[in-house]
Amino acid sequence: MILCVVVVLTPFFIPATGFFDWFCRATAEHPYIMAFFKFAILATLGECLALRIRKGVYSEKGFGVVPRMMVWGFLGMCIAMAMVIFKTGVPAFLGSVADALSGQAGHGAAYAAVFKASELTWGKLGVAFAVSVLMNSIFAPVMMTFHKCTDIHILDNGGTVRGLLRPMKMREIFAHKVNWDVQWNFVIKKTIPLFWFPAHTITFILPPTFQVLFAALLGVALGLILALAGGKK
Repeated sequence: MILCVVVVLTPFFIPATGFFDWFCRATAEHPYIMAFFKFAILATLGECLALRIRKGVYSEKGFGVVPRMMVWGFLGMCIAMAMVIFKTGVPAFLGSVADALSGQAGHGAAYAAVFKASELTWGKLGVAFAVSVLMNSIFAPVMMTFHKCTDIHILDNGGTVRGLLRPMKMREIFAHKVNWDVQWNFVIKKTIPLFWFPAHTITFILPPTFQVLFAALLGVALGLILALAGGKK
């Protein structure tokens, strides 16, 4: 597994391969397709690493690596969509609040300009933090809970692709199978403010090229955190 990680990451740091330039170009031209594969590979890798930590193996019968990749790919596209929505919407929201408080219009464009500026300023850091807080407060709990339900669904159906495509028993999963003590008290109440608020603040202040790489690493962290949470007693 370590060898696989090295093989995947090495081309990024060898300019002669041209892989880094291709990766950035492909991400710009096909952001949602690339998001699918990025999260399908890296977030699932995080779950495999978490399983290795908990049980000493990277996969086991019923674990369902391929179904997990399919789910993470879909969630990766949703995350990419959410980032566009909140990166665009939050500066506009801050501007509308400033307009209301000052009685003058036009603050939305000013906040957007500060956020898009290449140089790091306190204003850009503040807007990035606001984007991170609102995205992780509104979107992340729903996404993480949905992922937990799909995780249970995959395990209940033997870790097969066919099982993944069966209708989910959402009422049963919500009422009897989700450990809400862990899901609420650890995943939502602790990891979101303590990890995801600052992590995505850093993401949003980086140049676009580095945002791609950092988001990929966060995909591994996300898979690790949610998978380890699933093993908490």
